[in-house]
Amino acid sequence: MLVILISVAFSKLTYAQSYTQLVEFADQKVVERDYYYAIKYYEKAMKVDSSSVEIRWKYAEALRLYKDYPKAEQYYKSVYERENAKIYPRSIFWLASMQHYNGKYAESLESWKLCKKVFKKQKKSYEYKKSQAEIKSCLWAMKAVLDTTDYELNRLETPVNSKDSELAPFLHNDKLYFTSLKADSINFAEEVFSNDYSLQIYSVEEQDSMFQNLSRVKDVYQQGMHSANGSFSPDGKRFYFSRCPKNYQCKIYVGRVDGDRIADIDSLGDVINEPGTISTMPHITEIDGKEYLFFCSNRKKTQGGLDIWYSALRDENTYGKPRNLGRAVNSIDDDISPFYDTTEHKLYFSSSYHPGFGGHDLFYVQDKNKQMRFMQAYNLGIPFNTSKNDTYLVRDTKKDRFYWSSNREGVDYAKNPTCCNDIFTAALPPVIEPPNRFESLEDLNKRLPVKLYFHNDEPNPRTRDSVSTINYMQSYDEYLELKPDYYKQYSAGLKGDAAEDAKEDIEDFFVQYVEQGVVDLEEFLRLLLIELEKGFEIEVTVKGFASPLAKTDYNVWLTKRRISSLMKYLAVYKGGVLKPYLNHTASNGGSLDFVKIPFGEYTADQLISDNPNDAKNSVYSRKAALERKIEIQSVSLVTKDSTYAKMDFKEQSFDFGDSKRGDVLTHQFTFTNNGDEILEIGEITSDCECLSWDISSTVLNPGESASITLSWDTSTKSGITYSRVIIKSNIKGGVKELTMASEIK
Repeated sequence: MLVILISVAFSKLTYAQSYTQLVEFADQKVVERDYYYAIKYYEKAMKVDSSSVEIRWKYAEALRLYKDYPKAEQYYKSVYERENAKIYPRSIFWLASMQHYNGKYAESLESWKLCKKVFKKQKKSYEYKKSQAEIKSCLWAMKAVLDTTDYELNRLETPVNSKDSELAPFLHNDKLYFTSLKADSINFAEEVFSNDYSLQIYSVEEQDSMFQNLSRVKDVYQQGMHSANGSFSPDGKRFYFSRCPKNYQCKIYVGRVDGDRIADIDSLGDVINEPGTISTMPHITEIDGKEYLFFCSNRKKTQGGLDIWYSALRDENTYGKPRNLGRAVNSIDDDISPFYDTTEHKLYFSSSYHPGFGGHDLFYVQDKNKQMRFMQAYNLGIPFNTSKNDTYLVRDTKKDRFYWSSNREGVDYAKNPTCCNDIFTAALPPVIEPPNRFESLEDLNKRLPVKLYFHNDEPNPRTRDSVSTINYMQSYDEYLELKPDYYKQYSAGLKGDAAEDAKEDIEDFFVQYVEQGVVDLEEFLRLLLIELEKGFEIEVTVKGFASPLAKTDYNVWLTKRRISSLMKYLAVYKGGVLKPYLNHTASNGGSLDFVKIPFGEYTADQLISDNPNDAKNSVYSRKAALERKIEIQSVSLVTKDSTYAKMDFKEQSFDFGDSKRGDVLTHQFTFTNNGDEILEIGEITSDCECLSWDISSTVLNPGESASITLSWDTSTKSGITYSRVIIKSNIKGGVKELTMASEIK
């Protein structure tokens, strides 16, 4: 018996030592940034004890740093599900991040909302602010991912790209220079600051569209230091680059170009290399006859992480006081890899904070007056950006091409498909426009509906007018001012976490729906104007909705006012640029018509409170607020100078108000063929056997009119309800929809 006890005790001791040693060894590998072997030893430890939340957390962290994003997501999720962010608050933070990296934008959105709630009591924290930004980023990405462009995308072959990491390309005298990190176990930050592997600068010559003759820029190398991010001065006489020791305090150096050599290398001094801070990623250029040095630094007055700064040179040895590029560019995250395109006066950079597809995305800001005043950052879109890290974009103005770095799927690798960066290139189109371009407005249908939201009984409350006296943006501004009232009313009667959760739900509603609706509307109108300027005839269908608080017939008038507010905004959009198309006086023949369908509360969730004494639920609840909206639902476009049939109705919906169950309700809809071809009506279907119809003619010559009479048997209906008929024909878009609605008692 004693032998057995000793044996069991020894076995437990051996297990404990083995498990402890495995974890300690893996921990040390993480410190050394050797994530590949850290992962292997964590896996061995997990075979001994797979139930430990701590080991799963450490394993997830190592996977993230190794850039194995799918597996990192899996283990962050397992940690969060076990401890609900109580032990590791950042488990939900990194789960949301990995979902974003993996292109799972809808899932990431929900996780970021959870993360925001975890850090709701720390509203000044990085995690809370990042959650706010990422919610908007996911909403942006869910629609932007549908956009495609026709850039000719290529990954450079050897001798440039390899199974190692290649990044920071730039061109000079028909040579492509780049930085290479000889490792297969890296993350983005360490591609600049790793203390285990040697970053060095290389060059290749371009001959007949091929790169060859790989060589290392030996003069900038210094043992124990990383050399990266090169840039030649505009006259080619100076070479700037970064040097980073093991303590990560990178500095910017410059050397004199002497033929094929870089001589007299020295640091730039304290004006640029502020003591105790990082200065890296130099890019020097000439703007309007004056030299500027752009670089990245975490010096004082930085927004957060690394910011992009610039210094105006007085001469080649004297640098002006560095200035921050401001909030249009810089954020609380790392904003890096600046490149100023002197042809179009755009600053390209990379950021993980502005709305993007995941990781670091490439952006540009316009410098219209050549005075370093930048307003809005534009995401370059697909294929420049992916859900991984896309950085270091430069432009070859001689051949109209872009070069940049990415660790997207498709890079060459040894062990992990997204471990390392390769250099990609894409041909530059004749004109670069803001992102989200479409060949035609028809492509926009896949992004619809655009949803616009309203406060209760707005606009123009307590009237039965069908026309609004204010435009939608005026109504929107007033709605945003009511946010404090929504916080207060919806959290009334709640305390502690429950009250905070209620306020977060309202905040998420305004961000995800109210504010996002305006973002979608502005993009829609931008694209709409592009197509109208081509002379297209466009028909847009808009539907209006209401919550069930007021009487049913009143809500129909209310939704008419809501649609009217949108029409008023279109009339003043950009100083009235749409007016000629709205009133059919545009010189190019383009026109803009709207099909307006005011549903009122007929589609609303009838479980929502309609009690005016219960304002918390009938007015200020998220459910009620979601019902108060209009939707731009579809777009039909006719090519300029084409001939076609049209089917124009005076109205496409009719509200009977109150009726009795069993009544047979009838209404006649009239229509005219205002097109140039014969209108041929085909199949007519309905969503209910209770509907029948009689059409006076199925073939109409141009200019002829006809009618369709709908009969609605309400014997099987009750309550607030509606039914629809779909008419197929040879018109553009192919179908028309007619709606009948009533509150059947």
